[in-house]
Amino acid sequence: MAQKMTDDEWRAFVSHGTRTGKLSTVRADGSPHVTPIWFLLDGDDLVFNTGKDSVKGRNLTRDDRIALCVDDDRPPYAFVVLRGRARISEDLDEVRLWAGRIGTRYMGEDRAEEFAARNGVPGELLVRVSIEKVLAQAAVSD
Repeated sequence: MAQKMTDDEWRAFVSHGTRTGKLSTVRADGSPHVTPIWFLLDGDDLVFNTGKDSVKGRNLTRDDRIALCVDDDRPPYAFVVLRGRARISEDLDEVRLWAGRIGTRYMGEDRAEEFAARNGVPGELLVRVSIEKVLAQAAVSD
């Protein structure tokens, strides 16, 4: 039987290793758009970067609602779904700082500066999501 994760458990789960998230945003016609992302938790916020002109960037500029799913696809299976509202920043110092931190998580410390330089430029956004709702289940197949 599935077990509800505690706050500490879901935070550890989504922050483990290089798990990616599947981000859902709302298109102009109201339909969902889902794409994988790299991300970090910062306290009660979810943080990621995206291009201002990407589909998700345009969607978030128009409609700040998001959902993010992070899962473990190996038995006994687990998942966390986060919902919230995004705040957008184009402050290049912030964008660069977080691009480097996110690059460190997914590519290692030795490549952090590379990702900070590549993603900390005009046209890139820092997205900070206030987490409003969490659904977190472990041992789904037990």
